[in-house]
Amino acid sequence: MADTFVKIANVAVGAGGAASITFSSIPSTYTDLKIMYSTRAASSGTDWVVISLGTGGTYTQRYLIGTGSVAGNGTGQFALNQNSTYTANTFSNGEIYIPNYLSSTAKSVSADSVTENNSSTANSAIGALIWSGTAAISNITLTTDNATNFAQYSTATLYGILKA
Repeated sequence: MADTFVKIANVAVGAGGAASITFSSIPSTYTDLKIMYSTRAASSGTDWVVISLGTGGTYTQRYLIGTGSVAGNGTGQFALNQNSTYTANTFSNGEIYIPNYLSSTAKSVSADSVTENNSSTANSAIGALIWSGTAAISNITLTTDNATNFAQYSTATLYGILKA
């Protein structure tokens, strides 16, 4: 279990939105990384957060989702993002955990995320991802699945985790 969480960086999206949220120059002084986010897409139809961990390698992604009335699963997606068709001024919330980010082998990533809505269309999902890249992770970029902007007031915070 983690002994210490250290905030490395926080990104808050300003007026006009942002195409991505990026954490760069991540120090190599931790054992694991954790991102906590609260996001909303600036357009409809953008329901997923996409993560990029570095150059090279391939991504394999899987998710399980519940909508309140139906359960489902799929590939190619990983963490939920609120879109503009949901209740105004509501944001998705999620946590992304990256253990052993300095490893020279493939990296595993997990996510737990929800969308909020004042109707039956709220969603909850857990996701898993394997990145086959062998370089240590020093940059992380979050984007939306339809290449639209994150809305103003979206935030993400990166934490380094020190284990005993």
